[in-house]
Amino acid sequence: MSKSKKEKEISKEKLLEELEANTKKTVLIFGVSSFIGSNLAEFLKKDYRVIGTYHKNSVRINGVLTIPCDVLAKEEVQLMFFAFKPDYVIYCAGISSIEECHLKEEKADALNTSGLFNVAEYCQRYKAQVCYLSSGFIFSGEKKNYFEMDIPDGFTTYGKTQAAAEFYIQKTSLNYLIFRCCRLYGRSIIPTRPTWFENLQRLLAKNKGAQMDDYIHTGFLDVYYLGMLIRMSFESGVSNRLFQVSSEDIGSLYQFAQNYGEVFNIAKDRFSKGRWPFPYHQSATTTSVEEQLYFKLDTANIEGFLNVNLPSIRESIEFTYQRFGGTPGHKKVGGGGDGVKFI
Repeated sequence: MSKSKKEKEISKEKLLEELEANTKKTVLIFGVSSFIGSNLAEFLKKDYRVIGTYHKNSVRINGVLTIPCDVLAKEEVQLMFFAFKPDYVIYCAGISSIEECHLKEEKADALNTSGLFNVAEYCQRYKAQVCYLSSGFIFSGEKKNYFEMDIPDGFTTYGKTQAAAEFYIQKTSLNYLIFRCCRLYGRSIIPTRPTWFENLQRLLAKNKGAQMDDYIHTGFLDVYYLGMLIRMSFESGVSNRLFQVSSEDIGSLYQFAQNYGEVFNIAKDRFSKGRWPFPYHQSATTTSVEEQLYFKLDTANIEGFLNVNLPSIRESIEFTYQRFGGTPGHKKVGGGGDGVKFI
């Protein structure tokens, strides 16, 4: 093949790529340097034009434009909307650590609520759909199924700020999506800020044991499952809905580690039962502090609406193993190519 012909083919490929990029809808992620934000950016960039903002932690993600922005500065937030005119906006900024929220209550309230207020206001003006990510910790941890319509009664600063954000979005936004999630796990894009899942993997890689909490019981899902559900919701044109997202079962971190050991072929005796810090808001009652807590989110709403079956904790870990390049000897996670089991 002649050089000129090769150059023409390369130019044609670039032109097609540019045309495809121009026809893609735009997703703007506030807080792309966060664990969830970076993973969603990585997952959605194949189907959308993804723009991400960060505050202090500069990040680079191939195929994603990342720009500094302070969500508490309204003029900076407005500039992002004016420059990129997003179709969808995902709010991943804020403090997601329960302990850090407890230690920095004013900062948590500012980022988890006030920052969202700024973003939601400009979503209205620029006709973009706002997508907010909440958590099951807005509840008090009773041993029962929690439904979307249950009144939030959480007793952590983290839970209270997220409940306030949920309330604001539902009362003021004309086009929103809220995903109330169980505990999500995966790998961080910033090596100096590893997730608890990465810390667990590093300890085991060094043949060290790990003490895992056996007090708080939640669902566990690979963060890519959330990406799949968000993409399906965008593609289906879902609007003004609150969905709960969780594995079909719940367990403690210790029980999660037991499942992890079985799937990743690691001896179970590496793990021991413990109790991790779970800071309570000053309004918490002393009687509830000594009890085990259960955050079981009922997922019938999202499963019926999107026609999917969410996995068990074990199936989610098997999917994670495959995603990281392993080949477990267990059953395949799902019938779909993305790991979602369709009914």
